[in-house]
Amino acid sequence: MNPSMSIAATSVMVLSIAVGSAFAQIPPSTAGSVDPALIEDLVAANRILSQQGVLDHSGHVSIRHPANPNRYLMARSLSPALVTAEDIMEFDLDSNPVDQRGRRLALERFIHGETYKVRQDVNAVIHSHSPSVIPFSVTSVPLRPIILGAAFLWTGVPVFETRNAGVPAADMLIRNRDLGKALANSLGDKRVALLRGHGNVVVGSNVQNAVRRAVDTETNARLLIIAIGLGGGPINYISAEEGAARDRDPGIPARVWELWKRKALGN
Repeated sequence: MNPSMSIAATSVMVLSIAVGSAFAQIPPSTAGSVDPALIEDLVAANRILSQQGVLDHSGHVSIRHPANPNRYLMARSLSPALVTAEDIMEFDLDSNPVDQRGRRLALERFIHGETYKVRQDVNAVIHSHSPSVIPFSVTSVPLRPIILGAAFLWTGVPVFETRNAGVPAADMLIRNRDLGKALANSLGDKRVALLRGHGNVVVGSNVQNAVRRAVDTETNARLLIIAIGLGGGPINYISAEEGAARDRDPGIPARVWELWKRKALGN
């Protein structure tokens, strides 16, 4: 090859790589402003779940952006009890931040983006280390509903096993899109999925719905452990018919949200 042609080809290649890298670094565009009341609910959700013992020093809550289904909102990497409106960030569904401004990102944010991709019915996602669900993620005992508030579990609770995800995950964390996708596929059309030895993911039609489910899942798991320990014969679980009936008539969910939110925000 002519030396001058070789130099030219190399220059074009370098330029192409540089241009490609520049485009790769361009952050996604914003979907626009969000009603402050919705942001307040997201902040409250973090604090409620912390007060209820579902979230500890970590874990996170997100909502789908109301103006663009391909964006979601979630706090920067911060203990949930400390989240304020200023900590809420916007992400695309690949979990790239719109405006990072040097803020630390939640490592497992990919749980949220990948779930929103496959579940058009979901507008809120919670990932927690809910302690009482852990035994059901490491044994063959299924997490089934025994209390009315957790009747939504009647559809089943899958367990996600990182060892079988087909993606390296030695530390069991959902630290990339491939693992997030594998978890979202494991969740399928269910409301809750357990992560072996780790915690769970809970989804809902809105943040209030998801928070109630996360709290009731923890309560149900704790009481089920007690019931199993009591012995005394077969456990009388919520039936599929009872669960479906509760889906059709969930009671007055706004009442508990009002109570929890007032306690969480102190007003």
